[in-house]
Amino acid sequence: MAEGIDYFLIQNLLNRYSDAVDRGDFDAVGEMFRDADVYFPGDTEPSVKSGTGDFAEQLHQWTRIYPDSGNPCTRHLCTNPIIDFDDDTHARCQTYFVVFQAAEGFPLQPIITGTYVDRFEKVDDTWRFAERRELVAQTGDLSAHLLQSFEGPTGQ
Repeated sequence: MAEGIDYFLIQNLLNRYSDAVDRGDFDAVGEMFRDADVYFPGDTEPSVKSGTGDFAEQLHQWTRIYPDSGNPCTRHLCTNPIIDFDDDTHARCQTYFVVFQAAEGFPLQPIITGTYVDRFEKVDDTWRFAERRELVAQTGDLSAHLLQSFEGPTGQ
């Protein structure tokens, strides 16, 4: 069965995602999810299919980047991870997320909350994303964050 280090490696992967998005390094996010199906809120089929690395393109289309910082001026927090191992090389994880944002003329505030439901696989001793489903619970003012409109909560 999985070892204690596997819990930490999966948590690090979750934290690397948040860090890359907040730095505006969408290409790194695309690489992290290269082998994963990604379901955005409300999807019944994956918006990003495994093997494409298209998550980066999706983030570029949806997320406002501020020229002075080169990033979206956000802080993504993933909390309360519940990691369950199916076997030595497959795991599932549920985490809550909260995104905070502060930008020019936009005071610091939470802008969206929800749940990530992820599946991971271990290949060549390295954990990687195999699937992500994003469920939105609450939305605030997304006008300084998104380049496209978003309908709001999708359930959790």
